[in-house]
Amino acid sequence: MSRPFNRRQAHENDAFLAALRRTGNTREAARSLGIHRGTMFKRRARDAAFAAEWDAALALAHARLNAGTPAETPEGEPHVIRTASGRLQLRRARPRRLDRQAEQAFLAALSATANVRLSAAAAGFSHSAFYLRRRESPAFAREMRLALEMGYERLELALLEAADPENYRDDAWRRNDPPPIPQMSAGEALQLLHLHQKEVRLQAEPPHIKRRRGESSEAHRLRLSAMYEARLQRDREAFDIAEAERRARGEPHLFGPKELSLPALDQVKGWSKADPAKRPQDRERPMFGGWRIGDWKKG
Repeated sequence: MSRPFNRRQAHENDAFLAALRRTGNTREAARSLGIHRGTMFKRRARDAAFAAEWDAALALAHARLNAGTPAETPEGEPHVIRTASGRLQLRRARPRRLDRQAEQAFLAALSATANVRLSAAAAGFSHSAFYLRRRESPAFAREMRLALEMGYERLELALLEAADPENYRDDAWRRNDPPPIPQMSAGEALQLLHLHQKEVRLQAEPPHIKRRRGESSEAHRLRLSAMYEARLQRDREAFDIAEAERRARGEPHLFGPKELSLPALDQVKGWSKADPAKRPQDRERPMFGGWRIGDWKKG
C-alpha cells in the first residue's frame, strides 16, 4: 500500500482533477496550477485511487465536449452511486445536488452551531440530504461527526465560561431579596427534601448510564460495554488524526517509526555472539538455507 498524500498534495490533486474535468487536457490542467505535468503523472503511477479519479475526470470532460458543451462551462463534482443491480457507477453532477463546496459549508456551520437542520439550511439543502450522504460516504460521516464534536465543544466552552464564578451574567437573582416560601404542610416539605436530596446533598448518577425503564440487567451491561467500546474507538481515531497531522508537519511518529526494515533471511549468518559457549556456524553458509542441523553436529 502506497503512502498517502499529505494535505498540500491532496489539495493540489483536487484542484488538478477539477481543472481536468473542465478542460480534458492534462498539460493545461497542470499548467493552470503551476505544477509540472510529470509530477502529476508520478502521483498517478503511485496511487491507484488517484489514477481512477484521473480517468473518470477525462471521461466526463470528453463526454461534455462531445455533447457540444463549452469547456468553460462550470460543472460540479461527479458522484458515485449504486445502481439497482448493485454495481457502483460514476455519474456527472446534476443541478442542486450536493457537492464538496456544499459539504464544506455544512460542516463549517455544524462546527459552529452543533445543529444539523440549521447548518443544512445555511448550506442551502435539506437536512435529509446530508444524512443520506453520511450513510453513503464513510469519509463524510467521519467529518460530520468531528464537526458535530467541535460544535459541541465550543458550546460547552461557552457554557463553562458562563458558569465561571467571575462571570456575573446569570447571578442577578442573588442580588435581590428571595421571594417568600409558599405555604405548605410539614409532609409536603419533607417530600420535597426527599425528592431533591440526591441532587443537592449526594452525587447524582449521570443520566446516560442510568438503567432505563424496562431494561434488563444484561441489556444494561451490553449498552454500557458498547458505549465504552465506542469511546475507545473515538480515542483511537483522534490519535490517528493527530498522527496524520504530526506527519504532515514533518514531525516523527510519537512512538517511533511504524515500519521496521528487517534484513533478508539469506543475509543472516552465524550464531549470536551473546553466548560464547555455542559453536559458530560455517560463515560461508547462511543461517536459513542449506545448512542442516545434522550436518552441523557431524562437523
